[in-house]
Amino acid sequence: MTLDKTYRPDEVEPRQYAAWERSGGFTCDPTSAKRPYTIMMPPPNVTGSLHMGHALTFTLQDILIRFERMRGRDALWQPGTDHAGIATEIVVTNQLAERQINKHDLGRDKFIERVWEWKAESGGTIVNQLRRLGCSPDWKRERFTMDPGLAAAVRKVFVQLYREGLIYRDKRLVNWDPEMHTTISDLEVDSRETKGKLWHIRYPIEGEDGRYVVVATTRPETMLGDTGVAVHPEDARFADVVGKNVRLPLVGRLIPIVADEYADPEMGSGAVKITPAHDFNDFAVGQRHGLEMINIFDEDAHLNDNAPEAYRGLDRFVARKQVLADLEAADLIEKIDDHTLMVPHHDRSGVIIEPWLTDQWYCNAKVLAEPAIAAVETGQTVFVPRQWENTFFAWMRDIQPWCISRQLWWGHRIPAWYGPDGSVFVARDAAEAQALADAQYGRRGETLEQDEDVLDTWFSSGLWPFSTLGWPEKTPELARYYPSDVLVTGFDIIFFWVARMMMQGIHFMGDVPFRTVYIHGLVRDERGQKMSKSKGNIIDPLELIDQFGADALRFTICALTGPGRDVKLGASRVQDYRSFVTKLWNASRFCEMNGIRPDASFTPSKASLPLTRWILDATNRTVEEATAALDAYRFDEYAAAGYRFTWNTFCDWFLELAKPVLEGELDGAAEVRATAAHVLGVLLRLLHPAIPFVTEELWDHFGYGAPCSLIRAAWPEASLVPASTAAREELDWVVRLVSAVRSVRTAMNVPPSATVPILLRDAKPETLARAQRWIEPIRRLARGSEVSALAGDMPKGAAQAVVDEATAILPLAGTIDLDAEHARLTRERDKAVAEAAKLAKKLQNADFVSRAPDEVVAENRERLAAFQADVARLEAALRWIE
Repeated sequence: MTLDKTYRPDEVEPRQYAAWERSGGFTCDPTSAKRPYTIMMPPPNVTGSLHMGHALTFTLQDILIRFERMRGRDALWQPGTDHAGIATEIVVTNQLAERQINKHDLGRDKFIERVWEWKAESGGTIVNQLRRLGCSPDWKRERFTMDPGLAAAVRKVFVQLYREGLIYRDKRLVNWDPEMHTTISDLEVDSRETKGKLWHIRYPIEGEDGRYVVVATTRPETMLGDTGVAVHPEDARFADVVGKNVRLPLVGRLIPIVADEYADPEMGSGAVKITPAHDFNDFAVGQRHGLEMINIFDEDAHLNDNAPEAYRGLDRFVARKQVLADLEAADLIEKIDDHTLMVPHHDRSGVIIEPWLTDQWYCNAKVLAEPAIAAVETGQTVFVPRQWENTFFAWMRDIQPWCISRQLWWGHRIPAWYGPDGSVFVARDAAEAQALADAQYGRRGETLEQDEDVLDTWFSSGLWPFSTLGWPEKTPELARYYPSDVLVTGFDIIFFWVARMMMQGIHFMGDVPFRTVYIHGLVRDERGQKMSKSKGNIIDPLELIDQFGADALRFTICALTGPGRDVKLGASRVQDYRSFVTKLWNASRFCEMNGIRPDASFTPSKASLPLTRWILDATNRTVEEATAALDAYRFDEYAAAGYRFTWNTFCDWFLELAKPVLEGELDGAAEVRATAAHVLGVLLRLLHPAIPFVTEELWDHFGYGAPCSLIRAAWPEASLVPASTAAREELDWVVRLVSAVRSVRTAMNVPPSATVPILLRDAKPETLARAQRWIEPIRRLARGSEVSALAGDMPKGAAQAVVDEATAILPLAGTIDLDAEHARLTRERDKAVAEAAKLAKKLQNADFVSRAPDEVVAENRERLAAFQADVARLEAALRWIE
């Protein structure tokens, strides 16, 4: 059965993936003598579906795991999903609401039953989508953050940290969702630019009739909870009022004026109101100055009994209107400015977040952070690129207490029980808590109530690198696969997930959870804009897979992923790289049609022809380049090496140069066939991590090994090639000459059918001899009627190009109108020069660069570079004529 004329990924990919799974190709072996290699999959939310961010990070992980698996490592890519507390609770709550069922009427136990039912029905969506992408984790080891074993790990960690004094209850400010009635993490806060107002309010100074301190606020309703006014300690305007009091309008309470550097003399009046219970910055100021913390909102963000009676029970935004009306009536509003501000919303519910003072469970992150900081400082864990270490340090050195409690039902319930007198008993289960209570009370059977809250999702996912391996049990997997080799993730969760894994891994395992943290950028659209629903530029990776195949998408991601830069991706780019997959397929069909099959007896060291030695030498260099690139996490360089060699060296040059030998059954045809088969086999192994489906299909078809064996085939290594330097010099010269002639012909618009003499001026004798040895390929590939030394004067109407010491001259006077071509090239050059100058001027404008969106500036820089390249190309063409 021969290869189809057209590669059909929709038919090949599901068949090959099912075969890989059946063959056990993804599994690790804890009993193996091989060196282990571990990657922990960042567990996607069980509610999720594949988006471009997933496609990026999971493609890179799969490339690494396939690479190391082929290098003979016992590779574990640990898969699993996260229970995603808030996201999942919203999904199931909304489903119940559609059936007119209120979750509170249903009750906690019944609601959790419904969530488990939903997970059983729909929770595997993203896992199956990862299969479509070609991901090869050890699915038999799949974990879920609510699995019994992982739940046991969570309880042990909570209890131990509590008994070590690192977990405690405290009243602090949190991000509060007044609709879902839960705290949320900073990562779940979506700050949206909003047009609002800035109200300047007069606060009367006590004992100084007619004198005020003017404060500006975007949230006048919170003034009812003010407990101070702050001014900068070096602001001379307020030197005489620091330590005095102002009378809080509408409330009448006296509050102090304090000196604090938080107040910016350049902003507004230089004085700021301090509401410690409803603003994170104000909370810190309040702590520094011992200000009272007055919470004026209830859990619904309605005014509570701490507010004056006239405002009690009002929604916060209704209260705002009432407060402003009352201030206006009292003539205490000095002025109102239009103001653009960032308003925090919950990214799940869409509700405006309220900073709220409440009792929550906290973890002393500062203590846990210190060993994690030291681990990065001493190189136990290395960030790639290294500059992300600075981000890690900045966050970790300024770390705040970690709020770990959430007011939800779905999640790991906090293992704390309360006695009738409010005593807290933290234990792994109810029986242990009861035993602690019995001991404290000196009697048995006191009724205990478990804490209603659940733990922050990041608490359990922070244990992922060791809880998935069986901890707290001392399993063989834990001893073998911890710590992992590399974590691949985006910079946006360095603090939320990477840091928590570092802190908890070091504390409980005594070692870092991973040796390397590879940080990739974001996926943006082709113009460099961040993808969003509002912009309508979100790209669905599954649609790209349907249209172009998973290999095309994977190779695009690989080719565009460089250190420290975002990935600009669009359908057109994936389409371009589908052409690369097609090129490999077509080259393989050519090989098949020319009788090229694997030859077990072939040895590169016995190659005798310059052509075969040349391609084997080029193969060696590509293997070394690709291997070094993957070792350095240079995915773009790995892809570029594979692309250049496949498209240019192997397809466009070697197979073209080999055609006459193969088709004419000339001397050396057997060696050329065996070499081509060997190089194709190397190529399939080299490209397999990036484009696994098409390479496995070809590997199986040609019989390089048993079906599904490419996934574990040995990674290629450089082989000994005799006289490789001489072969490289010989064939590289032929390639340079033909390329130069082709470039001239293209630039001069020489018709493809026209043959032109190629005259060599100043060529050494060995160069002329080399030209004669390769005269037939040069004639065929460069459309040359002859290749000979220039005799006499330079012919009129000739174009020329320098090739090493010689100049290749193409007499074109009778073939094209050189004057017309010169005029055309001059016009195009001048136009490109003008466009480049225009863009350069725009980019030299500091105002434009500072005000324009980053993606617009980047697009203009790219356009400038393109025009500059056009100028260089056109000037080179003009030089060829002149």
